[in-house]
Amino acid sequence: MMTPGVVQIPGDVSVAEAASLLEQEHMPCLLVKDTDTRFGLMTPTDIVKKVVAQGLHPDEIEVRAIMSRPVQFIEYDRAADEASTLMMSSGSPILIVTKEEQPVGVLTARDLILSPKRCHTRVPATISVLDENAPGAQHQAIIVQLSHVGAMVQSPTLLLPGTKVMVNFSLPELPAPLTVNGTILDDNEQTSSLSKKPVSATPSVDVQFTNLSPADQSRIKAWVLQNSPKATDLS
Repeated sequence: MMTPGVVQIPGDVSVAEAASLLEQEHMPCLLVKDTDTRFGLMTPTDIVKKVVAQGLHPDEIEVRAIMSRPVQFIEYDRAADEASTLMMSSGSPILIVTKEEQPVGVLTARDLILSPKRCHTRVPATISVLDENAPGAQHQAIIVQLSHVGAMVQSPTLLLPGTKVMVNFSLPELPAPLTVNGTILDDNEQTSSLSKKPVSATPSVDVQFTNLSPADQSRIKAWVLQNSPKATDLS
């Protein structure tokens, strides 16, 4: 499930150089080794939010100043459910995959959301942006794809990558409604072709679930399995 290979750079590289490398290598992130024990990740979201949005010059900023920490590592032979649990508990949408403690790949929340395949549905929902962990105004939305680790949501509200949200929805045949926290994921050209997003005038975003209780995770997984097509889709 992972993207093989890890591009590693020192902490004193400029953001401009790192951004060029990120585009050149077609990777979701760069692993920043600032010291022997201090690691970080640099993603396109870090560049947009911490450099571009602040009006800073990328050639004057070192990646150590904007890298995201801490980095979450997972061994290559661990189960996918363990990876999703680690992402949910840490809130990190990216794991560095290791083999014998050496980085060998990158696993993103989108990789997990797209495998196992999500159930196509149309479940009404409300979505609220979390501001300092407190929900803001509610906006109407539609869940069009769902798995136990995340969902694709159609919403007329502009939701930027990295935004923390709360999603409220009820699944048919389940008695209690669900309230799930999540993070809006990056949408890039590498993964958009895999997600097979439905064509719609309403924008769609991918939401990675975070801090989902084991009970709610089991409820969603069971519902998705029950409502997914039984025949294998070979298209």
